[in-house]
Formats: sequence, structure tokens, C-alpha cells
Amino acid sequence: MKSVFCIGLAFILSQFSFAQDHQLDYFLPTTVSYNSEIPKPSEVLGFVPGDWHASHDQVVQYVYALAEASPRIKIENRGFTYEKRPLILLTVTSTENHKQLENLKAKRDVLIDNALNNANFEELPIVVNQGFSVHGNEPSGVNSALILAYYLAAAEGEDIERLLDETIILLDPSFNPDGIQRFAHWTNSNRSLHVNPDPQDREFDETWPGGRTNHYWFDLNRDWLPVQLPESQARIATFYEWRPNVLTDHHEMGSNSTFFFQPGIPQRTNPLTPQLNQDLTAKIGEFHAEALDSIGSLYYSKESFDDFYYGKGSTFPDINGSIGILFEQASSRGSAQETDNGILEFKFTIKNQFTTALSTLKAAVNLKPELLKLQDQFYYNAFKNAEKGYYIFGKEKNPFLTEELAKVLQQHQIKLQHLASPVEVNGTKFTPETSLVIPKQQAQQRLVKAMFNSRTSFKDSIFYDVSAWDFKHAFGVDFEETKKLDLGKNFEGNQFYQPKLTDKSTYAYAIRWSDFNAPKLINKLQDKNLRLKVAKKPFSSGQDKFDYGTILLPVANQKLNAQEIYKLVSKLSQTYKVKVSALNTGLTQGINLGSPNMAHLKQPKIALIVGEGISPYDAGEIWHLLDARLEIPVTKLDTKNFNRTDLSRYTHLILPSSYGNPVNVKGLKQIKTWVRSGGTLIGYRNSVKWLNRSKLIDLEFLNDSINAKNISYDERSSFYGAKQIGGAIFEAKIDRTHPINYGFNTQKIALFRNTELFIKPDALSFNNPIQYTKMPLLSGYINDENLDLLKESVPFQTSGFGRGQVIAFTDNTNFRAFWLGSMKLLINSIYFSEEM
Repeated sequence: MKSVFCIGLAFILSQFSFAQDHQLDYFLPTTVSYNSEIPKPSEVLGFVPGDWHASHDQVVQYVYALAEASPRIKIENRGFTYEKRPLILLTVTSTENHKQLENLKAKRDVLIDNALNNANFEELPIVVNQGFSVHGNEPSGVNSALILAYYLAAAEGEDIERLLDETIILLDPSFNPDGIQRFAHWTNSNRSLHVNPDPQDREFDETWPGGRTNHYWFDLNRDWLPVQLPESQARIATFYEWRPNVLTDHHEMGSNSTFFFQPGIPQRTNPLTPQLNQDLTAKIGEFHAEALDSIGSLYYSKESFDDFYYGKGSTFPDINGSIGILFEQASSRGSAQETDNGILEFKFTIKNQFTTALSTLKAAVNLKPELLKLQDQFYYNAFKNAEKGYYIFGKEKNPFLTEELAKVLQQHQIKLQHLASPVEVNGTKFTPETSLVIPKQQAQQRLVKAMFNSRTSFKDSIFYDVSAWDFKHAFGVDFEETKKLDLGKNFEGNQFYQPKLTDKSTYAYAIRWSDFNAPKLINKLQDKNLRLKVAKKPFSSGQDKFDYGTILLPVANQKLNAQEIYKLVSKLSQTYKVKVSALNTGLTQGINLGSPNMAHLKQPKIALIVGEGISPYDAGEIWHLLDARLEIPVTKLDTKNFNRTDLSRYTHLILPSSYGNPVNVKGLKQIKTWVRSGGTLIGYRNSVKWLNRSKLIDLEFLNDSINAKNISYDERSSFYGAKQIGGAIFEAKIDRTHPINYGFNTQKIALFRNTELFIKPDALSFNNPIQYTKMPLLSGYINDENLDLLKESVPFQTSGFGRGQVIAFTDNTNFRAFWLGSMKLLINSIYFSEEM
């Protein structure tokens, strides 16, 4: 009986497998044969991509099965996401190439030296890095990667042999494992047995925050340059290990669209990108057009998107001597959906992505000499045109910022050196312990220029992403250029500022608040129930000077004894790189340590509003800062449950940028009651308008009168687009005596802005501790009307509300996890709200 059952089950499974395998033909070229020893997706997963959405664990399962079966594939795990999913990479090439991968990699180094090497091109392989679904809810990419991996492992014939002989393919099947897993779970669990293409079906409407982002709700396609996230760090390491000649980035767009491939809009190309790059991108596009023509797919090019911000996957290669290619496929967002172009099936979206993945490889082989020449010339010209001299950067009273910026630069293979001795450049002092040097004459000089250039004039006024990202402003470091310097040894990443508390005190310790990680240290001390104070005025002891915001840790009458406090503070100071000074008397110059201007510092209990109506990007940046960077607990309160929340547990409530009304009438009443009782409400960007409407704060906004004379109907989109501040950098002056600015050592700050909210300054100047200057534009695009409104407006206001406080920020102080130079503003609004 058992054997009959097994035979019957095997027959059923074989029929199911046959039916599924037959569907695989829908994707595959019929001009080649396929190795029957290579497992098809259905043999491992039980379905053909397109019938169901492959989750990340299934992707991993299948590619490991392929690697085990095929000598063409080498698989490696380069690390893990925040949710502990592996960051898999497949290296695909001929078995002969696999035997000499390291030798081939070394041979390609001639492409990035300072000579022209045309004679060596024939013996060099072309390298293509193919990446999929950096946005997790754009699933045609990752599912097409399974078809592509099968094809590369199983296809047989002269064409595939030539391809594998001449090409090394770096296949990253899932740029965003956490987002892909989230989306696949959603759509599979809401899919009907009989596919329903009605766009209003729940299948097409993900719950917040959706699958686009990673664990902390970051858009990973904006992190190629800042490299703050583990997924980005893995792919950047791969990029520089091989320096691919072509990198593809497979995306999706609106369901009523067709298919897009680069080049993008020509006038929106970054001027640092060589014209040859765009010419070759167009040549590769001809291969895509031919391939899509052959399957009857509609497509377009040059009418959308751009190549300006180098932090995107399709643009980052362009400043590294490579070609980046963006693919945008109309999204079915589920199994099938009604669209203007008919029923859009998931399998069709996969087919387009797979088809252009193959046309990319065909183009790479056919254009191999030109692509290698592009890379060779790029670096030759980089050396040839490099100016003599150096950039120097540092932050004497916050050297952690110097170190963090150096980490980014090192990931981009940018050479750094130490200073041999202290120096003053253009009035700014730099020390060997807290500063580093970037020689201009190096292979990565174009990338250095792209990262630190401030640009205020543009060919176009529309930007798909930000128009400025200057890293000196983002990290808040002192930065100068000079022709001559006394240089020390190369910076290797492990020789940098390390504070050490040598003196033990039985009286008090002073903790420097200007250090970025001071809040992390403070939180650890408060976790031990140690009492702390904050200096509202400067003081000095001997030769040591202590600024506004210095944190005081008295030794007497604490839960720990003097020896325990010393050991704890000494360890934390070294671990977090925060300067701590031992004080042996309260009779200091300026205020004394027992002064009324030494205010008690309470440990905050922080809540963050998340959920429908809230920007997941803004919320994720705040969550990441507090949780991942500073290890400060934050409770996430969902808007759908907000009315049932006990706010009395929290001292601070943060409202990220929101749309419409983030909470209902009952929730607003609850917030007002809580603030009146002593809570601090902190609102960001669009939420500031809601704070004002809700009469939680009284602000006067400055508005632009729209003048649309002589604008044609065809120009209307450009007209309104030009009025947007998509992302630019502006200068503000700060009042360092105000608690919001504790820890800043300069009189000005660079702020990143991507809103058109302009607040009129208060009539009392001391209520405007942060105010834009008369000439605020540092880098990026802003139209003249908005610039006039921005001048001397204020990005920050605070007001009492009962016994509590309401704080408003028009700008994003935590932008994309790398704007470290202004993150302290949020921290100050938390720790020092009672002093405002």
C-alpha cells in the first residue's frame, strides 16, 4: 500500500514539475540547448518564477543548488543584513577562468593605473555586475535573476561559451534581502488562487512601510556614495574588488508605464561624467532595443530619469570609469494587474528584465574593447588632469566625525594620509591627532571632486534626486585646500584619535558634549542610575576649558563608589571615543560646579510615531540614529493604535514628516493633554504644518506667489518641478548659548533641506537660535523665488505648551544616516528640552 502511494505521489509531482518546467520556456531563448543536470527553479522551489513571488530565503536556496550543480558558478556570502539575511554574490564565468580568478583580477589593475594600455585589452576579461531589486517591492528584478542564473549555468553552445570565456559576471540576485522578503510575504499571502487583476485588490496595497526599503526603512538606492548600511558596504566592496565595466540596476516603475533603459535625460547628466560614458550607454541601449523588439515589448529611453546623483546604483559607476545602466519595468505589483496597456502579468515583467539582462551581456562582449578603453582612459585622464595639492579635513573637538568620514572614503579606495605636524590653513587649525589629508593626485580624484564639490549652477532645474551632497558639509568637518603640507604616513584606518582618561577623581568628571558619541556614553551612565548635570554656561579648570553643554558627573552620593565610577567612565570614554576630564575641585573659573547653571539632566524616555501617514524614510532615519548609532532605546508607536497608547510612559514624542493628519481628533487631544503635563513633542518637515494647524505652536509661514506667465501647457511640469527644493545645502548662523546648539563649536552650520517650508523669524532675536544667513546657498539648486524666501528665515522654533514643549524643524537633520554634522540638533532637542 505504501509503495503504491509513493508511486502515485511521484507521478503527481512529476506531472506538476513537467507543467511548471514547460512554462520556463516562456522566458528562455530557444536558440540554445540546456544541460539537464542543472536544476530548474521549479525542481527546487516548486514553482516557476512568475507564478509566485520568490522570497529571499527561496532565492538563496535556489542559487546554492545551482552553485552545487554548476562549475560555472562560485557563490559567496559577503555578510548579513540587519535582519541577518545573507548578502549573496554569484561569480559566473568559464571553468577555465575560475581557475585563475585572482590572476585575472590582478591583470585588470592596468586599467586603473596612470598609463594607456590598449595593447593589453585582448587578454583582459570584461566584468559585468548585474544587480536586482534594490527596492524590495520591485520584484521582477530578483525573480528574473533566478532565470538568468539558470540560463548562465545550463545554457550550452558557442555563444554561451564565448560569453563565459570573455566575461566575468558578478550576479547579485537581491540587493535588498529584507525588503524582498517583506514584499514577497505580503503579495503571496494576499494572492488569490484564481488571479484577480483588479487594481483595488488588497494584493496591490501593501501595509506601511511597504517592501521598498531595508530594515531601518532606508532607500538602499541612495546609499552607494554614503555607504552607511551593511547591504551597501557589501556591494561597494565587490565593486572595488573587480571594478566592473558595466553595472546594471533593475527597477520597476508605475504600472501604466512600459520599459525604460538609459541613457536618461541628457541635460541632467552630472558634468563630471565623461561624454564617452554616455555615448557607450547609448550604444548598449541599441542592444536592449533589438532584444525588446524581438519579443514585442514597448520601451523608451532618454525621456525620464537622470544621471546626476552619484549615490544611485545606475550613476555611481559613471564616476568610477564604468557604465551604470538603469532599467525600469512597469510593475504588476502582484500576479497580474489591469493597466492602460492591458493586463500586465508578473511573468511578463520578469521576461523583460531577463531579456535586457541578456542584451547587456551581449553588448558587453561585442563592445568589450570600447568599454575597457573607457575605463583605461578614465583613470589615465584622472591622473593626467589632477591638480597638485591637498584637501585637509578634521574636527578638533569632535574627531569622531573625521574618523567616520575617513571610513567612507576608505571604502571608496580614496588614499588618505596623516599630518606630520599641526598646521593652519586659511585660518583653520588642524592637528595630526584629529585631521587627515586627501592628496589630489590619485586614481580616485574625480570621485573625490564629486564628493566634495559645491555646485550652484546647473543646466537643468529638475532633479530625480538631490542636487547636492557635499560630504564636508554632511559630516560637519573643517575642510580646506592647500598646495603644500608636511605629510606623515598613510592612513590605514587603525591609527586615529583615542582619548584616555588617566586621572581618577573623587570629586567630578566633565564629559565633552561636542563629541558625537557623548549621548551614547551619557545613556550608559544613566542606565547605571548615575546623576548627571549639564552646564548652561562655560567654565574652566586650570588649562582646561569647558563649553556650553558640558556634562558633569559628580562622584559623591552616587549608586557606584569612586573606583567603580572611574573604571566605568574610563572604559566608556575609550570605547566611544569621548573626551572625559577629571575635576578635583568645584571652585572653577566661570560658573562653579554647584552653580544653579548646572541643571539636572533627566534620562529621556523616547517614543517615535510611525505607521500610515508617516514618511518611512524620515522615521527610519530617526530610528536608526537612536537605536543603531547611539544605542538609545526608542519605542515605535503605530498610528493605527495611537489612541490606545499610554503616553505618560514617555518624556519625548517624535513626529517625523507626515502627510495630512498623522493622528485623529482623539489622538490630537491625547497629545495636547500629554504636552500640557510636561511632555516634549518634536515635529519634522511636513508635520510642522500640522503642529501649526493644530495650534500646538504658533508659526507664520512665508509663501511664494506663483507667477506662471508665458508658461506653455507642455512646460507646466518643468515649471512646478523647478520650484521644488529636491535636496540642497544651506548655511545658517547659530546662537551657541541656546541649548539646541550645545556641542557645536562654530558660529555657522550647514543644513540639508528638501522642503519648501519657510518660517518667519520671531521678533525677539533670542528666539531664533538657528537662522539662515543673508546668502545661505552653499551647494545645490534652488530657484530665485524660494531663495528670497529662505534668506534669514528660521528652520527651528520652539514654544512652551502648558508645562511642556513643542519643537519644530523644517529641515531633515538626520538625512540618509550620513548627515552627521546636524544630527546633534535632534539629540539636543531631546536631552535639553527642559532648558529651552
